[in-house]
Amino acid sequence: MQARRLKSAVAIAAVAALAVGAAGCAESERDGGSGEAKTGGTFIFAGAGDPKNFDPIFNDDGESFRPVRQMFDTLVSHKPGTAELQGGLAESWEHDPDGKVWTFKLRQGVKFHDGTPFNAAAVCFNFDRWYNMKGAAAQSQMIYYMDVFGGFAKNENEDAGKPIYNKCEAKDDGTAVVTLNQYKGAFPGAFALTSLSIASPDALKKYDADTVKQNGDSFEYSAFATTNPVGTGPFTFGGWDKAKNEITLNRNPDYFGEKAKVDKMIIKVIKDESTRKQELRAGTVQGIDFPAPADRKALEGEGFQVINRPAFNILYLGLNQKNPKLKDLRVRQAIAYALNRQQLVQTKGPGGAKVADEFLPDTVLGYAPDVQKYEYNPDKAKQLLKEAGAEGLTLNFYYPPDVSRPYMPNPQEIFTVLANDLQAVGIKVNGVPRPWNGGFKDDVQQFGKHDLHILGWTGDYNDPGNFVGTFFGRGKAEFGDQAMTEMFDAIAKADGTVDEAGKKAAWEQVNRDIAAKWLPAVPVWHAPPAIVVTKDVKGLVASPLTDERFNTVSISK
Repeated sequence: MQARRLKSAVAIAAVAALAVGAAGCAESERDGGSGEAKTGGTFIFAGAGDPKNFDPIFNDDGESFRPVRQMFDTLVSHKPGTAELQGGLAESWEHDPDGKVWTFKLRQGVKFHDGTPFNAAAVCFNFDRWYNMKGAAAQSQMIYYMDVFGGFAKNENEDAGKPIYNKCEAKDDGTAVVTLNQYKGAFPGAFALTSLSIASPDALKKYDADTVKQNGDSFEYSAFATTNPVGTGPFTFGGWDKAKNEITLNRNPDYFGEKAKVDKMIIKVIKDESTRKQELRAGTVQGIDFPAPADRKALEGEGFQVINRPAFNILYLGLNQKNPKLKDLRVRQAIAYALNRQQLVQTKGPGGAKVADEFLPDTVLGYAPDVQKYEYNPDKAKQLLKEAGAEGLTLNFYYPPDVSRPYMPNPQEIFTVLANDLQAVGIKVNGVPRPWNGGFKDDVQQFGKHDLHILGWTGDYNDPGNFVGTFFGRGKAEFGDQAMTEMFDAIAKADGTVDEAGKKAAWEQVNRDIAAKWLPAVPVWHAPPAIVVTKDVKGLVASPLTDERFNTVSISK
């Protein structure tokens, strides 16, 4: 049982366990009669894009996290189908009154995939590894770590700040104590972040995990990250066949929790949405994620199970203030007024989508109903552009055409609609399509090449810092807002407020000021993402965090 906590995670409505299916995959003869779940066999799921790598700490996107979540565990986890916290590798945890010292009581008898023991020393090795990471290239890829912990023992990037982490002590094999330099509202929820999964110290050392090299606009990762990831999870790594676009995960018979029902899981990377749908219908894959909104009813009518997750996400249009014209608040406001977001929701959004007025769902602490709203007003947009001397503005608009994301089921269509809105008020738009990994994300988040971009976020845990703080808590190339220190300070103050009422008021004011004073991006919509599976698979539990674990999936006859 979790001990004393400064705040409780608000549970999203649980999604029921789903009986979903897999046609055409191999089955063993272990058990099960007609219509009953059978152990063994292979479950094939279609991924929408390539993972970046398999080292949790160097990842921040869903296509990378999908395989990582099957191989690794975190200290804290979420109850299946909810955003409610429960034990993971730690059975319980508690903190001191100031929220700076966190004591974890760890599960006993757990082993990493390489046979080495999981214990407090392993936990501390991971925390110390992250904190002491060397090299500007490696630090630049630790996006979640910097969002949560601020900085490193020695910062080698201008984006990094003062470190939150202080030290980790292994009191005994079953007790790890993590000490922070200051309270942060992200905890304990952040201990459930997939990026903060616990890896085998032996494997990290053996496969030179900390080596990250930057070559121009691309990054190269270690053997640990690419061919030898070692965690404690229900599946072990079986290889990434890039020629076949298949990632193989094998059942871990020694898993401490619920052991995988299938012998093998394959994540087949199919970047084209239409092709994913075709393979689902052909039975060559048994599941797809993020179907186009227009396809949901048709697939359901064909007998597929279409499961809508609760909308715990945000799509936004990012504005890069490295462009001098976009430094002018009036220009950013003009862009907001130019967008007919209600029409976008109605024509391109999935069922249940709604226009977003701020950067977090209304179920999260700190949501302010009275923020300044930007209703569609092209005349107002033109007026502001004229006042700012920005008539005839030309902007480079980056978007990733090769993926579907929970908050962005069809980037090409979304880009087209938003670009047309902007061009209607006199802004010339140059569309720049770039592949998701090895292109778009690096160009936007590392190098800041864009003027505009569409991107979004699915919450990792229920706290305003996970949304607003992640986006705008420090200067980022994504927004080119390094000089917006007033915003950074206000977010830091809200995130460091221990009193619940004071914290709520502080975050509400932050959200008001983001809308009216700072506007580093324009919120677009909140959209319920769907996951689709055939009728012959049982046990899949859909997550509002898109945090599905496939060890519960079995194949029925």
